[in-house]
Amino acid sequence: MKPFVLILFLFALELSAQTVSLWEGTDEPHASKVTLTAYLSAESDGTSVIVCPGGSYFWLDEQGEGVEVAQWLQGNGINAFVLHYRAAGFCAFFTHYRLVARGKCYPDMLSDLERAMAYLVDNAQTLGVDTNKIGLMGFSAGGHLVMSLPCYSKAQLPRPAFVAPIYPVVTMAASCTHTRSRRALMGEWRRFNKDMRDSLSIERHIPVDCPPVFLVNCVDDPVVDYHNSILLDSALTANAIPHRYMQYQTGGHGFGVSATKGTPECRPWKEEFLAWLKTVL
Repeated sequence: MKPFVLILFLFALELSAQTVSLWEGTDEPHASKVTLTAYLSAESDGTSVIVCPGGSYFWLDEQGEGVEVAQWLQGNGINAFVLHYRAAGFCAFFTHYRLVARGKCYPDMLSDLERAMAYLVDNAQTLGVDTNKIGLMGFSAGGHLVMSLPCYSKAQLPRPAFVAPIYPVVTMAASCTHTRSRRALMGEWRRFNKDMRDSLSIERHIPVDCPPVFLVNCVDDPVVDYHNSILLDSALTANAIPHRYMQYQTGGHGFGVSATKGTPECRPWKEEFLAWLKTVL
């Protein structure tokens, strides 16, 4: 296909929204709004990233940690796919209704990510995806989710080529736990279960075949204690997993790929990631 024709084709795909409902036609509970939105790059060599926004597992920052991230990746020759995964929701946050009803909680989010990965594999040729170059990028609670796939998934899926947790939630058991994310992920009752906390603490379950990891956080993060990333870095090091840890002193939380949020110190993480990516693919 000639470049000009390909660009027109991709533009037409963008206009058609490129959003699919991942659980359509199934009886998966509470999954009618689980979607995957594609941002395809005309310059991609097949490298693709599933993007998981953050939001404490209660809600999703679909713009700053979803759409904007996908557009940035797309502009750098990488296919991006934003996952709208199941989160507990505002009602669960304000009313605690999950004391008497299950609602949305683990493993719903992981199942959604597995489903997204399977979708890319099954439609790789149509989407221009190289199944050996599918990576994951997640922000805050989304960082915990993308690390959960290599740590916990039992699905028969290709191993991600890389994982990029950005200012991630990591532990569910240590003193630096982000308690709001723990409550949303586990539910009102299970969050008090010590075994459950241990089982969903990423730093305690790094597999020997964990893919390369690109980790970013800031010491002055006022939302997710920066020791979460230190725990993950230490666990990756102890298990000899290739990884790059970018720790910045300033930048806070929630800056995504913004040119104005965060600080001048932390914003170059984007260029560092792109350079690192060339070394692992």
